[in-house]
Amino acid sequence: MTQDNTRLGIWLMVATTFVFAMQDGISRHLAGEYNVLMVVMIRYWFFAAFVMAIGARQAGGIRQAAATAQPLLQAFRAVLLVAEICVAIWGFTILGLVESHAVFACYPLLIAALSGPVLGERVGWRRWVAIGVGFIGIVIILEPGFGVFQPAAIIPLVSALMFAVYGLLTRFVARKDSSATSFFWTGTVGMVAMTAVGAWYWEPMSAPDWIWMVVLCLTGALGHFLLIRCYEVAEASSVQPFAYLQLVFASVLGIVAFNEAIRLNVILGAALIVAAGLFTLWRERQAA
Repeated sequence: MTQDNTRLGIWLMVATTFVFAMQDGISRHLAGEYNVLMVVMIRYWFFAAFVMAIGARQAGGIRQAAATAQPLLQAFRAVLLVAEICVAIWGFTILGLVESHAVFACYPLLIAALSGPVLGERVGWRRWVAIGVGFIGIVIILEPGFGVFQPAAIIPLVSALMFAVYGLLTRFVARKDSSATSFFWTGTVGMVAMTAVGAWYWEPMSAPDWIWMVVLCLTGALGHFLLIRCYEVAEASSVQPFAYLQLVFASVLGIVAFNEAIRLNVILGAALIVAAGLFTLWRERQAA
């Protein structure tokens, strides 16, 4: 990779995290007014159309994009991701963007911790120390034992765990399937699963909120397009640290648009989680 490509990849990752943060803000607004399942269902209709359009343009068309030797695993991945999105958005409506993203930022540490038993990868003592430091950060954010502990604070941690398992399964299926195939199954199966559930929770939406829904769908497609381009022009290890900017963008949005407060323990805990995550990414790059 050239330096120019790496620089472009970094800027694309920054743009991706900004778009995804805006998407989280819109999701928080819509899910505060309507059922979460309906909001995610409509979003996935557009997402499925997007991945099918991408698949149709590639060599072999949709049939080639859908071809896989591990359909059950691909389907489980897709359902797990759409369920994780529902849990994450539910968390936004209860805890807000700031605290939800602060806890969710631990997912790379969960991937590192689970990569041994799931993928058979070796995790050295340095990375285990980083994982431990990251979980100290989570404890600082959640504040167990101080006042009344909110069980709802566990929601983003569950979301992070689900996303980590999804990430590990994505690595696993990549041993046999292309990224285009995984992307196709993620969108189409996710749409079918979400429609089967979300259709029962349909609610009429106001005209302004339909506009927000359209923007949500468009930002979803734009975010995935930017992410794909990002990984096309630069190595993942070079751009992945900048994915943590989503925590910054989402926190600013939560404070400005939703009048959320940012507490000192959240800042300290998030700093530990991000530092541990960056160290883990660095160690993975060194090992590679």
